Amino acid sequence: MDNIKDYTLAGLEEWLAAHGEKPFRARQIFHWLYQHREMDFAKMSTLAKSLRALLAEHFHTGALHTAASRTASDGTRKYTFRLHDGHFIETVLMPNKGHYTLCLSTQAGCAMGCTFCKTATMGLARNLTVGEIVQQMLEAYVDVEEGNFIRNIVFMGMGEPLHNYANLTAALRIFSDDLAFGLSDRRLTVSTAGLIPGIQRFIQDGIRANLAISLHAVDDVTRSALMPVNKRWPIAELLAALKAMPNESRIRITFEYLLIRGVNDDPSQARQLVKLLHGLKCKINLIPYNAVAGSPYKTPEPERVRAFQQELMNRGLIATLRISKGQDIQAACGQLAAESRLAS
Repeated sequence: MDNIKDYTLAGLEEWLAAHGEKPFRARQIFHWLYQHREMDFAKMSTLAKSLRALLAEHFHTGALHTAASRTASDGTRKYTFRLHDGHFIETVLMPNKGHYTLCLSTQAGCAMGCTFCKTATMGLARNLTVGEIVQQMLEAYVDVEEGNFIRNIVFMGMGEPLHNYANLTAALRIFSDDLAFGLSDRRLTVSTAGLIPGIQRFIQDGIRANLAISLHAVDDVTRSALMPVNKRWPIAELLAALKAMPNESRIRITFEYLLIRGVNDDPSQARQLVKLLHGLKCKINLIPYNAVAGSPYKTPEPERVRAFQQELMNRGLIATLRISKGQDIQAACGQLAAESRLAS
């Protein structure tokens, strides 16, 4: 039995037509699934009973089991979801004034091996399906207060999104579909460790979501030590690929730069970063390292972070500082790692 949320609107229309049903019924089904958040086909009262029975025969609605849920002192909530095959993923709901940002996972675990990231210690179990990606949003909505809403989705949870390209882009279509969540493309951000073929395909396919690239260093020796992917696609090749994008397809790119004490936080490295990014329409998102148990890395002093940011701004770059949320429950950037022991 398939998860109905693995289907985009177009895919569901095709399925209905193949089973002798009117394709427009897909629009009604989407409305029930995503706007009413209905999990029981029998309660979809605008559908004929015969269609409800057909759906129940072939599909399930993809609920995730909440194995754990913790709330941080700043209101951030971290969910640990158990998948149908026993694997675990984590999702983070972050409050803002009048709305929320949701950090989604695209894989159970991760194969990238970044040395600063706790998720890397899990290895990769598997890709998430479209429905498993989308369902994280629906599960989180249970804790959204009436009158508020989830305005932004960032694919910055567990996994490398571009390693799960087909399911990622299908989920993006659902999130932006007016019959589902109706999110603007500019409210969707996909973060990648820098997979050049995936980035090129993302651009060529005309995906209009924002793209955030984890850079974290200005030289190959340092970046390779932090991110093994750099050995395959070093900095020069990555930036050359971005600069080679056709002008009409270019979108503003965010470079994420994790500041680690004594590793990549020197003002001279900030000045080198400016030179590297010359000619790219971009902004820098600085992220002070979030402590992970057993890691050799340390968070820079606040004045060191501010000095790095100022160097960038003095030279004309847009440089924002991310305020990490949920650190006290290990929900901040680089801290996600679903514990297998939860299976008990």
